[in-house]
Amino acid sequence: MHVPDGFIDAPVSVAAGVFAVGAVAVSLRGARRELDERTAPLAGLVAAFIFAVQMLNFPVAAGTSGHLMGGALAAILVGPYTAVLCLSVVLLLQGIFFADGGLTALGVNITVMGVVTVVVAYGVFRLLTGFLPRSRRSATVSAFVAALVSVPAAAAAFTLLYWIGGTTDIPISKVFTAMVGVHVLIGIGEAVITALTVGAVLAVRPDLVHGVQGTLAAPLKLRVDGELVDAPAATRDTEPVPARRSTRGFWITGLVSAFLLAGFVSFYASANPDGLERVASDQGFDEKVEEHGAADSPLADYGVGDIENARLSGGLAGVIGVSATVVVGTGVFWVVRRRKEEPGDEAGQAPRDRDRDQENA
Repeated sequence: MHVPDGFIDAPVSVAAGVFAVGAVAVSLRGARRELDERTAPLAGLVAAFIFAVQMLNFPVAAGTSGHLMGGALAAILVGPYTAVLCLSVVLLLQGIFFADGGLTALGVNITVMGVVTVVVAYGVFRLLTGFLPRSRRSATVSAFVAALVSVPAAAAAFTLLYWIGGTTDIPISKVFTAMVGVHVLIGIGEAVITALTVGAVLAVRPDLVHGVQGTLAAPLKLRVDGELVDAPAATRDTEPVPARRSTRGFWITGLVSAFLLAGFVSFYASANPDGLERVASDQGFDEKVEEHGAADSPLADYGVGDIENARLSGGLAGVIGVSATVVVGTGVFWVVRRRKEEPGDEAGQAPRDRDRDQENA
C-alpha cells in the first residue's frame, strides 16, 4: 500500500508529513525505554527483515497481490515505539533509493503504514493477551488477529485521507468498500506471516519478544483461608540467575534469512498490482500518479541499473536494500539507546539537579 505522489493533494500531504514527524519524535523518546544493548541490533534486524518480506508480493485475488506491511510484526517483537521507527526507516529507504512510495507522500505512508498499523496491532495484541491464557499459543493467536485487523485499518486510514484530500472526485464509499475489501484478504496473508514469525521466535527465544515480556509465566498462587495469594519467593536452594544469552546467533540467522528472501525468493513474487494499485485502476484515480522523484535512481523498481539479467538485478537490489536497512536501522537504534544512557536521563533527573542534590547531602 505504498501511496505514490499525486493521489493526495499538497495540503493533506503536508499535514500528514507534520503528523508523521511528530509520531517519529514521540517514538524516538519512547524507544529509549524499549531498547537496550541486546534489542538495539535486533530492531535493526527487524527493519531489514520487513524490507525483505515486503518484496514478496503474494496473490490474493484474480489480478491482485499484497505484501506484508510489518506494523504488527515489529510492534510485537520490539515494541510499538521502536516499531514506528523501524517502519519509518524502511519507508524512507524505499522511497529515496527504490522509488517505492512517493517522496511527497512519505508522510502519508508513514502515517498509514507505520503508525496506524502499529497502534492498532499492538492495541489488539495487548487486549487479547490480557485475557487469554498465558501461553505461547495464545500469544501466536493474538499476533495473528492483531495483524489481520491492522491491514484493513490502514486501508480505512488511507480512505479517510483520500476523502479529505483526494485529487479525484469519486464517491468515497466506493473507495472505502474496495480498499477495505481487498485489504481484508491481504490481511490474512499478513496475519499468517506475522503469526509464523512470532511463533518461531517464541519457540527459540521468547525472551526477545517485547510483547510477551512478563506475561507468559503467571505467578504461583497459594490458597490461604479460602483466598488465593502470591506464593512467597524461594529463599533456600535457589540457583543463581543465568546470564543473558547472547543474541549473536539469532541475529546472524535472521540476517541470512532476510538476504535469502530479498536476494532469491523475491524473484518468485507475484507481479500483479498490489491492493492500492488495483483499486486505483478500477476506480480511475491511477491517472493522477506523478513521476517519482527518484525514478532515475540506479535501484529504482528494485533492480540494479545496467544489469540486464532480471534475476540477478532484482536479487542484487534486494541484498543492497537489506544491507542498507540493517546498517541505517541499527545505527539509529544504537544512537537512541546511547541517549538513554546519557547522564541525567536515568530516573528523569537532570545532571545539574543531581549534582546539587549530592552537594546538599
